[in-house]
Amino acid sequence: MITSPAEYARSVRDVLARIEAGDPDRLAPELLALGAMIDGRWGGREGTKVVEALRAASGRFQGALLLRLATDYDHPDADIVTRRQIVILLGNIRGAKLTEGQPREVRDTLIRLAADRETEYDTELLTRLAEQEFADGRQLPGEFVAVIRRSHLMLWNGASKLGALVPRITTPVLNPGEAWSDQALTDVVRLGPDGQRLLAHATTATAARPSAKWEKAGRALIDALGEDLVREQLLASLRLVGRPRTRPLLKAYEGAYVNEAFDPYNANALRGLIWLLSFLPAHAETARVLGALVEKALRKVPGLGPVNPKVANAGVNALARLDGEAALAELARLATRVTYKGTLKLLNSALDARAEAMGLAREEIEELAVPAYGLTEVGRARHQLGDITALLEVHGTKAQLTWRNATGKVLKSVPAAARRDHAEELKELKAAVKDIDKMLSAQSERLDRQFLARRAWRYATWRERYIDHPLVGSLARRLLWTVDGTTVGYAAGELRTLADTPVTDGHEVTLWHPVGHEPGEIVAWRDWLERHGITQPFKQAHREVYLLTDAERTTGTYSNRFAAHVLRQHQFHSLTAVRGWHNKLRLAVDDEAPPASRDLPQWGLRAEYWIEGDGGENHDDITDSGSFLRLRTDQVRFYPVDAPQNSAHCCGGEYRMWLRDGATPIEPLPLADIPPLVLSEVLRDVDLFVGVASVGNDPTWQDGGPGGRFREYWTSYGFGELGQSAQTRRALLERLIPRLAMANRCHLEGRFLHVKGDLHTYKIHLGSGNILMTPNDQYLCIVPKSNPASPQTGYLPFEGDRMLAVILSKAMMLAKDTEITDPTILSQL
Repeated sequence: MITSPAEYARSVRDVLARIEAGDPDRLAPELLALGAMIDGRWGGREGTKVVEALRAASGRFQGALLLRLATDYDHPDADIVTRRQIVILLGNIRGAKLTEGQPREVRDTLIRLAADRETEYDTELLTRLAEQEFADGRQLPGEFVAVIRRSHLMLWNGASKLGALVPRITTPVLNPGEAWSDQALTDVVRLGPDGQRLLAHATTATAARPSAKWEKAGRALIDALGEDLVREQLLASLRLVGRPRTRPLLKAYEGAYVNEAFDPYNANALRGLIWLLSFLPAHAETARVLGALVEKALRKVPGLGPVNPKVANAGVNALARLDGEAALAELARLATRVTYKGTLKLLNSALDARAEAMGLAREEIEELAVPAYGLTEVGRARHQLGDITALLEVHGTKAQLTWRNATGKVLKSVPAAARRDHAEELKELKAAVKDIDKMLSAQSERLDRQFLARRAWRYATWRERYIDHPLVGSLARRLLWTVDGTTVGYAAGELRTLADTPVTDGHEVTLWHPVGHEPGEIVAWRDWLERHGITQPFKQAHREVYLLTDAERTTGTYSNRFAAHVLRQHQFHSLTAVRGWHNKLRLAVDDEAPPASRDLPQWGLRAEYWIEGDGGENHDDITDSGSFLRLRTDQVRFYPVDAPQNSAHCCGGEYRMWLRDGATPIEPLPLADIPPLVLSEVLRDVDLFVGVASVGNDPTWQDGGPGGRFREYWTSYGFGELGQSAQTRRALLERLIPRLAMANRCHLEGRFLHVKGDLHTYKIHLGSGNILMTPNDQYLCIVPKSNPASPQTGYLPFEGDRMLAVILSKAMMLAKDTEITDPTILSQL
């Protein structure tokens, strides 16, 4: 940046003198220094003088300067800022002089520098360089072809400026630079002309679905090569989609997502290859790769959103065309994981179509879609590979492979004999482990949503699809159920009552929920789970129950229980999608948006959580794409499911019902009329949103965030009264702490877990995980890892409470505070 007008003026004079002297070697570093002063903005008065002088210089001088700057660009120590400055500078002086009558190396350098960019705005330069290469009988470098194609697709004038050039370029068939396209270009050489034609056909997949004509041509190309060979080659490439670029592109600005996005030209080819896979007979590996590809294409990138929903949608459509258990399983799994609305709609349509074709309800399709993945009993399978026994077992929500030799001795790793003589079986076993992990997570989430589904099963059907299912059984046997009105759990090979009496038959089964049960009974079932060493896949016996409060009886139609919080918007948005809510990101624009809402059609209800964007007065409050970083929260309300939608300005203001065609407003329903189970589960969701997304649980915000505006809120939330989930956590810690090795250093008091270290005594808040220490309740900032592993605490009654893991890991560390080595923590002690 400019340090003073005098320094800037002197630098401009020196640069102009170097240009006049025709000294590119000494000019180059001074140009870069001047560019850094003005941050690449050459449009100012003095900057324009420099640019005009460079443009007026001879072609020979311009070529020499280009080569000199290219040396700096290629230097191993050159950082991205320097490279970006060189590209900006050259972009200001490019013209016919640089491409006519120049040495061969000048053109090669221009081509090489252009190939490093996502797009090149100087389309005339691209055309001149390409025409000169054609005239010399040379093939365009693949990376240069890629920037031409991307510019053609992405620039507003790309189609008109490059529309005549692009059709003349036939090689390479794909743009190189992505791991999967590099693999495909390598494989196509082995496949010969038919493989080349197949790949070229894939690049023409520009529609949402293949036309009959496109499909006919694709099937003919498949027949020419053979189905098995095509599947093998396509899967080899598609497995690599989403890996880091093999040739990273130069970012146009800090925070640009060019290297995280799919190449847009290759994305069309990806759709084509996915379509071609759907023309082949169903295969388990095809379904597996397509399912993974859908998730990769929907991975969110800051500033971009989902990487490429069109590719994801192609994957869903392909799975929907495939017959067989594997494809149906992937559709069902993805339906529990995908939150992007367009793709989720396709998934739901595909599953609904399968259900209709089979004459079953949608819920039954989701249950029948779960494969066993080779498990021969609940959570377990034994495979014999020669003299080696492979034991596949489910532990919690993870699958694990262990090995034993002929004498039964446990082996530390895969035996060489198994790798050598049973490579295919080993490959399938490892794939099964990954599939089981993914499906267990999906099924756990599906089961957690069943509390509001009002599902009831016939006993025999339930045994088959849940308790005795080889995979789902490993989750279902860790839950509580109600059989003909009697609560039962599974232990010691039987369904058992609270008194451990076996239950061997029944008529109707439902998923047990603590609402409606006496506190003593709930505590007794918690004891039963602990006695039998059962860790539930999610909170059930320990599930928070949100009963109507006196304040809510007073307000009547709305709850303020979770109002006046400040949430991180994008984290809140992701959580709502995972829990089945609908939400729209608040943008700092003149627009309206509905509240976050969850439809409950089985109950005829819609729940709403009223929110608004926070701030917007400065850039600290909004993202580069214009969305608010934070939200402020307000009421929770309930309406009939078909009531007109409410909406309010994104930046805040009163919510109003959007009425059409003379419709009359629908009043919110009294909270006292909402079924207790519905009220509890909805408020539990909202508590989760606040507990996870609140800025109050960010340990780095002790200064109150931007401008200190949130200091009061951060303090009141971070050390305030405990919410229902934190109270559940406290009750669990009361039972858990006496069993820990550090039990003599810990005790619970009010809202805090007190930990006595050798240097200080610490108080860990049970809601936020924030820490105060002696003397004078000084704040101690410890930032947990993004995914902390649960500490080794012995038995835990349920999985999934990340804050519990954070609190326990902090307590264990602080109990041994003299052994802490982290310098950021030591500086505070």
